Amino acid sequence: MRETHTVSIADDEHPASETPPVGVVPDTVYHFGDDGGITRFAPHVPQTNPSHPPAVWATDTAHSPLYWFPRDCPRISVWANDEVQQATLTDLFGTDASRICAAESRWLDGVRTAHVYRYAFDGEQFAPWIEADGQYIADEVVKPRAVELLEDLLALHAEAEIELRFTPMLGTLMDRMLASGLPFSFVRIRDARR
Repeated sequence: MRETHTVSIADDEHPASETPPVGVVPDTVYHFGDDGGITRFAPHVPQTNPSHPPAVWATDTAHSPLYWFPRDCPRISVWANDEVQQATLTDLFGTDASRICAAESRWLDGVRTAHVYRYAFDGEQFAPWIEADGQYIADEVVKPRAVELLEDLLALHAEAEIELRFTPMLGTLMDRMLASGLPFSFVRIRDARR
């Protein structure tokens, strides 16, 4: 088993709100999972996108909060990248945070007790994935340069000043995020309650 250590948001190279310029891959990109013993990542075709060529996916620091959840947990997020967007986020969602993440209430205990591993890769092994901001792909086997254990996901959100919401169903909040015109992301929504 690869050696791991617990990490907090302060260990990251950049603040969670810093988004790299479009088309630029940061020096370090990340993959998150529930298995801390993976030594190589081979390209694969995702079940949710069977027409996509095999790839290994990773994300940047700014988009990492989308993965501070148990793997199968449906979650949604909306955020602001500038002052105008922040004013909209504050007005529409009643928050002073620059990002909101939300999950279904039934996942509270799972988020509270989950152990998620963050794998770090050299960014030069990846290219921007044009289908989503903050996502990067590699079409060859990649090996992580480090793996870190994220134990307290609730504290991780709090340290990053992310507003974390739990709600019985995500539908109404998803609709508001879509209508807001703000940057957003929905993860594992196929597993959400309807």
